[in-house]
Amino acid sequence: MPENPTVPAGLEALLSAVRFDADGLVPAIAQQHDTGEVLMMAWMNADSLRETLTTRRVCYWSRSRRSLWRKGDSSGQIQMLKELRVDCDGDTLLLLVDQQGVACHTGRRSCFYRAVRDGSLQTIADVVIPPESLYGASF
Repeated sequence: MPENPTVPAGLEALLSAVRFDADGLVPAIAQQHDTGEVLMMAWMNADSLRETLTTRRVCYWSRSRRSLWRKGDSSGQIQMLKELRVDCDGDTLLLLVDQQGVACHTGRRSCFYRAVRDGSLQTIADVVIPPESLYGASF
């Protein structure tokens, strides 16, 4: 994929290959492009997908705010798209990204910081940046 595209060729054809749900959303999994680390899962709609493919800066759809959510606008922890993959059914996206800073609103690198071990849920990753310094509030 080009580094600085204006509007990618075939964008509308790509959008038609994505199976959005009844709310116009599709799950998107963000993975660090060079390490394979799974960072987070969020939702995208056609507008956020179009913006992401056009600017290469990842943009999601915030279900709680009902608006576009440009990753890093409030925290500075942005994601730059390296590659977009669509699964076999067209109903899930995999975003290979370059995560700058932490991906999780709790201040951890990944949202997947808890694991079931020995029959209980255990925290397996420490806070890297206190959420208060990212957002002015704790989580």
